[in-house]
Amino acid sequence: MMKIIKHPDRNIWKSFLQRPLQDNSTLDIRVKQILDNVKNKGDDALRKYNLEFDKYISQELIVYNSEIQKAKNLVNKELKKSIIVAKENIESFHISQEETRKVVETTGGVLCWREDRGIEKVGLYIPGGTAPLFSSVLMLAIPAKIAGCKEIIMCTPPGSDGKINPAILYAASICGVSKIFKAGGAQAIAAMAYGTESIPAVYKIFGPGNQYVTRAKELVQLDGVAIDMPAGPSEVLVIADETARPEFVAADLLSQAEHGSDSQVVLLTDSEKLINDTLIAIEAQLKKLPRKNIAVNSLKNSFAVLLDNLNSCIEISNIYAPEHLILAVSAYKSLTRNIKSAGSVFLGNYSCESAGDYASGTNHTLPTNGYAKSYSGVSLDSFIKKISFQEISDEGLKNIGNYIEIMAEAEDLAAHKNAVSIRLKSIYENEI
Repeated sequence: MMKIIKHPDRNIWKSFLQRPLQDNSTLDIRVKQILDNVKNKGDDALRKYNLEFDKYISQELIVYNSEIQKAKNLVNKELKKSIIVAKENIESFHISQEETRKVVETTGGVLCWREDRGIEKVGLYIPGGTAPLFSSVLMLAIPAKIAGCKEIIMCTPPGSDGKINPAILYAASICGVSKIFKAGGAQAIAAMAYGTESIPAVYKIFGPGNQYVTRAKELVQLDGVAIDMPAGPSEVLVIADETARPEFVAADLLSQAEHGSDSQVVLLTDSEKLINDTLIAIEAQLKKLPRKNIAVNSLKNSFAVLLDNLNSCIEISNIYAPEHLILAVSAYKSLTRNIKSAGSVFLGNYSCESAGDYASGTNHTLPTNGYAKSYSGVSLDSFIKKISFQEISDEGLKNIGNYIEIMAEAEDLAAHKNAVSIRLKSIYENEI
């Protein structure tokens, strides 16, 4: 069960705000072996790892349209409708992030602006296994399509029968994924980074995964392949007062605890009664969870903190920088201005984190492990390059040319100065 910390001194706050430590002593060695093997042996390496990790003997790695059509028929109407509703909400939120071109005349005759261009080739990694995350297909493929990415490929691990979860294939088919491949783990990241006979190399890789996937993304980034963000186990931090519903708080904590044994959930409150009532609710709800053992192990990494006031709760949250932050307090509107670091924030008793995971419209691909201090979650901008333009007339160059010459000369860059001087000379000669 969760550890309880009461009224800790400020000077020890950072000491208990630690994520669960993982033994990564052999992780780098193993991941580097996989990356090198896929880089050198291509599809043969992927087939080897499909057999080793997913117990699937694979000849073809690509998912053909016939398999996608069959999968569509296996998804029930209720789930299809739910996916479509979520898709529409996610589209609405991400379309709202599109920017119109804004031309600024910085000086007379000098026009500057930026234009968006979709990253041409992107790769999406979608976990399978015990929790096939078809919702991540929506969160990644939809903004990629809106951004205008020309090639959107997806890798996801097959089951031992060689089939991919039908909901994953259905979501991919309605969101504009170009090609789908049967490959999981670090080997899928390697394939999208370096390319194989079947899987094309991409310019940027997105998607969640286990520690092998996460480390593989970090390592291919060193080879010049962009990634969405550093990521780790899922987490939630709940700030609650006496107006919070203990059963709601318990449900939110467990919704993240069931992600994995290495996940962490945190409760901060100024009400000791709320802590006690929440722990009772957790015990009751745990009994009904199919993934109870996973959640129990996660709770061993987790803690509840009793503090003097909600301002201290916000301070601690900013230090922790959670992936998900829930404000289950009556005065949440007055507290939001003090939030400095969080991936995604949920306000009030009815804004459950699950809504952001699936259907409210915001993106659920978020920075974890404290990276919310410096990283944003995935958005439309994640799939876009912003290119700056400038158009300078002869009058504009006359207005700023002399300043450029002076600055270039001060940096001992004569050719830079000459590029201006030669033009100014031409302008002035034509005016005679």
